[in-house]
Amino acid sequence: MGFRMVLDSQVDLSVVGEAGNGAEAVALTGTLRPDVVLMDVRMPGMDGIEATSRIVAAGSASRVLILTTFDLDEYAFAGLRAGASGFLLKDVPPADLLSAIRAVATGDAVVAPSITRRLLDAFAHRLPDPAAPSGPAGTGGPEATGGGASPSAGPDAAPPVDRRLARLTERERDVLNEVAAGLSNAEIAARLVLSEATVKTHVGRILAKLDLRDRVQAVVFAYETGVVRPSDNPPRLD
Repeated sequence: MGFRMVLDSQVDLSVVGEAGNGAEAVALTGTLRPDVVLMDVRMPGMDGIEATSRIVAAGSASRVLILTTFDLDEYAFAGLRAGASGFLLKDVPPADLLSAIRAVATGDAVVAPSITRRLLDAFAHRLPDPAAPSGPAGTGGPEATGGGASPSAGPDAAPPVDRRLARLTERERDVLNEVAAGLSNAEIAARLVLSEATVKTHVGRILAKLDLRDRVQAVVFAYETGVVRPSDNPPRLD
């Protein structure tokens, strides 16, 4: 009721439906086709993570913004992997919630600062050693040639190279690095000496070439594949 009051107070936002559980959310999303779905995590029957996964798998144009009381990594990571375009805590200030909904509706992505920090930290142990003779995109070793990983490879082994990276131009790789650092299009434009419109075009092409839904998935992709390292792009604290 509180969320509905906040949303309905805005001239550009309206609540088109409400669901009491994940299965209902999936069904209503298919029928009502909202721009943004505010998804809870803990619900009776099908939870919000599974519901998000099904909405995305169905090819829905609706984007999912997960809201939860529980600041737990497993919920945030699972939700983002399921295809959510954002993850916020329910105590987020109303102004920030409205801003997040508008951002998600336009194709951007939003993640709570505390989750962003831990998201980056969580991938640190899985990234390749910068001093290793063959980097994540190197030409030597089984990963670069499509071979399997060593049977003795542990959890700290370098991630296999994703072949989708070969689709990116050098400039698109530069932009992906900045996206992974959490920079906005305007900030990327200033850093790379490009127009903001050009950056927006590059981001769109990156998402299309990598088969990614939004910027959140681009960040996860960049860290999982070792394209960037936390030491190169420290998490933003603002």
